[in-house]
Amino acid sequence: MYRRIVPGICGLTLLAAGALSVQSGIVRTESVATASATKAVAAQALSEPQIVAAAGATTPFVTVEAETGTLGGGARVRSIAPGAAAPTKATLEGEASGYSLVELKANGDSVTLPNSTGKNANTLVVRASIPDSAAGGGIDASLNLYVNGTFRQAITLSSRQAWNYRGATTNPDDPRAGGVAYRFYNEFPVWVTGAPIAAGSTIKLQKDSGNTAAVYDVDSVDLENVGAALGQPANSISVVSNGADPNFSKDSTAAIQTTVDAARTQKKSVWIPAGKYLTNSLVSKPLDFTGVKVQGAGMWYTTLYRKVPLPAGSWRSQISIGTGTTLTDLQIDANAVWRGIGGDGGSDYGVNAQGTGWLVDRIWTRHIDANWLSGTDGVVQNSRTADSYGDGFNINNGNTPNANKLGQNITVKNNFARNTGDDSFATYSDAGASGTNGQVTGAKILNNTAIAPWWANGIRVAGGKNVEVRNNLVNSVSSNNALEVSVFGDTGRPLESATITGNVLNGGGGWNGLRYGANVGSTSSTSLFPNAYSNVTMTDNIIRGSLTAGLSVTGPRVNLTLTNNTVDRPAKQGIWVAKGVTGTGTFTGNTIKNLFAGQVAQQNDSPSTFKITG
Repeated sequence: MYRRIVPGICGLTLLAAGALSVQSGIVRTESVATASATKAVAAQALSEPQIVAAAGATTPFVTVEAETGTLGGGARVRSIAPGAAAPTKATLEGEASGYSLVELKANGDSVTLPNSTGKNANTLVVRASIPDSAAGGGIDASLNLYVNGTFRQAITLSSRQAWNYRGATTNPDDPRAGGVAYRFYNEFPVWVTGAPIAAGSTIKLQKDSGNTAAVYDVDSVDLENVGAALGQPANSISVVSNGADPNFSKDSTAAIQTTVDAARTQKKSVWIPAGKYLTNSLVSKPLDFTGVKVQGAGMWYTTLYRKVPLPAGSWRSQISIGTGTTLTDLQIDANAVWRGIGGDGGSDYGVNAQGTGWLVDRIWTRHIDANWLSGTDGVVQNSRTADSYGDGFNINNGNTPNANKLGQNITVKNNFARNTGDDSFATYSDAGASGTNGQVTGAKILNNTAIAPWWANGIRVAGGKNVEVRNNLVNSVSSNNALEVSVFGDTGRPLESATITGNVLNGGGGWNGLRYGANVGSTSSTSLFPNAYSNVTMTDNIIRGSLTAGLSVTGPRVNLTLTNNTVDRPAKQGIWVAKGVTGTGTFTGNTIKNLFAGQVAQQNDSPSTFKITG
């Protein structure tokens, strides 16, 4: 690899293409050269390996991408090639992590993957897609699992909570109503039958004669060694003692709420033993855990399952947490089939947080809408969300001037989100129609992983003050941007200040119009905040393999500082400033490399109104 300085491009070093490898559809360089022209800056900057090592959540599982496995029979890899035109509609490849999947279509087709965790694995999470039924509503079908070549068990897959249709004239689950298909994948947690899968062993997923789906599109497999269930903590009340049923045969809503209310009065905690608890009671309000510590036996052991009576109407199933709440060690799942909070599809928030000093730790939410996080001094950590119909984790002010929902100093750290139906991680500061809602302040999005959201962005900063987005990993956004930093709509509060540091953004720039690896923009409001600027500092970020431009600047009123960022092999421009942008850009020590033929490192289409210095 060699390097050259391009005259007239402020603050950029352009590296020509060197030795490349393609892994999971994302280009990674084998070596990185430091530009001598920016030695003074580079001495203080992090290297690419340092940034990559620090980015993302630390998880108890290891994900193996299907396309890295050994194919058998007529199995084939389907992927979006680096530099190819971005899709114009949702595709199975576009919604796959790494923009790549393995297709098993005929009997005998298989993919073999290693247990590379370094330890035994007694659980798997298979991320896969099978076809919808002709009339919508999905199908069920098994797929066979082999360990070291010997049949172990059949895994049940389903498309009943996948395959929605954008723009359908009847409902989003109806393929006959003129909509365009998206949301193809689902995750399937599996307890391994028999002995755990030893380190170094192989697993094989194979379509055999008893596996009746027309095609199986396998994206990835998580391998994890789950420990024993937790025991009941001291000074706690078990929900079972008040009639909750861990065997999923009768509704447990009232019993759980009764236990929480008693624990609040007695200053005790609530214990939810291992089991699956049905919560389908048509009560007037959802479960409220405010002021109590509620603990399960572990996210693989304790599940609160919302079996919503579909079509649901105004039925609500969220869990409210408030001042002094701690919620830990359980899973929240639901039978929801499309988005619409409290609507016919059965979707609702996972947790709805407000108040002060709350903590959410080690929970797993599935098939829910957003985890909706307002209040003050709250923390969500070490948690997972998957297959949602809304945001993964959204820090906000509750869209209200309510002092209990300020959206101040909320931290979301070390969480894993995959296949979310809106932004995987977001801040959302809404002023309201009259501009009376307070500014979201001090939001922190730290060391999280966002994989393959099927709608919207990997990370979105939508207004706020003193927002910090640090050391996150985003991979393979289907529709929008890997990172969007701007303001939400005409009533969004300005983005007074945001620091974006040490993030690794792979892909982005999907099918939903003009989208990018990362975008920095401003407000569309001309009434509430007509003169507000978005003030953004981006340092030591890596933007790789965008399906369009690597980094874009759009909209009026942007002040952007770019320092020591790397844009690697975007399909189009490295950095693009659109027409109509006003403000300033200070670009220092940034690297643009591995451009495709005919593409430029930097293109400023607002040269008279957006001045770039370096």
